[in-house]
Amino acid sequence: MNALPPAGRLALGDVCSPVGAAESLKVELERCGIDADVNDGYGLAVVSVWTGLTVWSDGLAFWWSTGRLDARRGRVLYAWHAAAEPDRAARRVAFRYTDLRRAHPLPDVMAGAHRADPV
Repeated sequence: MNALPPAGRLALGDVCSPVGAAESLKVELERCGIDADVNDGYGLAVVSVWTGLTVWSDGLAFWWSTGRLDARRGRVLYAWHAAAEPDRAARRVAFRYTDLRRAHPLPDVMAGAHRADPV
C-alpha cells in the first residue's frame, strides 16, 4: 500500500494503489461518522458503505452510483471524484449515504448496535 502524504492528499494525476486510495477514503468517511469496509481484487478496491452504496477505486478515482438512471440509455448514472482528494470525495459520498439511510434505515433490533447518524 502506498502511503499518502501527511496532508492526506496527492497531487491530481498522481497514482496511488487502489487499496491505498480506498483506505484513505475509509479514514475520511470515519471522520464523517460513517463506518465502511475495504476489499480489493483484480486491480480495483471497493469501499462498502451502506445498502446500495459501494465506492470503487482504481487508485486514480472513486466512483459510485447516484441512484438515478439515464432515461435515454436506461443505465445507472455514476458520480466520480479524484482519488487525490479523499476528504472531498468522502463528503460527497456522505450525502449519498444520508439519502440511503433515510430510504433503508437499520431495523430496530440493529439500530442500537450501530453508531448514530453522521453530523
